[in-house]
Amino acid sequence: MNMNTGLFDKIICAIAVEQELRATRKLLFLFLFLLIISVVAMPFTLHYFIWQWENSGIFYFLSAPFFSLNVFLHFWKDFLLSIIESFPILAVMLFSANISLLLFTVKLFLHKRGVLLKYIRHGRKT
Repeated sequence: MNMNTGLFDKIICAIAVEQELRATRKLLFLFLFLLIISVVAMPFTLHYFIWQWENSGIFYFLSAPFFSLNVFLHFWKDFLLSIIESFPILAVMLFSANISLLLFTVKLFLHKRGVLLKYIRHGRKT
């Protein structure tokens, strides 16, 4: 009778360990998927951001106060509206989303690194 109770406990523990490993495997694949997406998209979003920033003309509007302060003070509302109109919002949003995804992925790994490293070590043993 004692052996059956021990066997039942071992089976329950093995099932719990397998469920934990399955959940950790899903987390690891999610981490790798998000990391690959953010790293692969980074050069494209950075290039798009730089290209939009250079073609927006904001540099001309931002340099105006330094070259002719009197004109800037006289037309400061128009300068501000021009800066707002020419600001590359889509490029900033895409680049910010990509950086946020990368930081979220790194935070996820650092938060769950003990579990993930344990899973990776366990995978090498079997």
